[in-house]
Amino acid sequence: MTTHTRHPRVTSVRPLAGKRLLVAFDEGTSKIYDCAPLLSLDAFALLANDGFFRNVQADPHGYGVIWNDQIDLAESELWLEGVAVSPDDFACE
Repeated sequence: MTTHTRHPRVTSVRPLAGKRLLVAFDEGTSKIYDCAPLLSLDAFALLANDGFFRNVQADPHGYGVIWNDQIDLAESELWLEGVAVSPDDFACE
């Protein structure tokens, strides 16, 4: 039997400069996720457009962040690859 680890759910997301996301999770942690490496992948090419990138939203059920029906990131990716920070570090950004 395989046991699946439950990653914390996303409660909010805010786009930052440099194609980064400030992601808040339901257990109180905030992390910065760098989307810049994704820009070289065809599936994420639209993220290069600043207007499109800034329209990111948290999935209503906390399962990640979404831009549209084709482009999203799972909460596990954001949790595992994000870097923990204090949200106060980005209060003015």
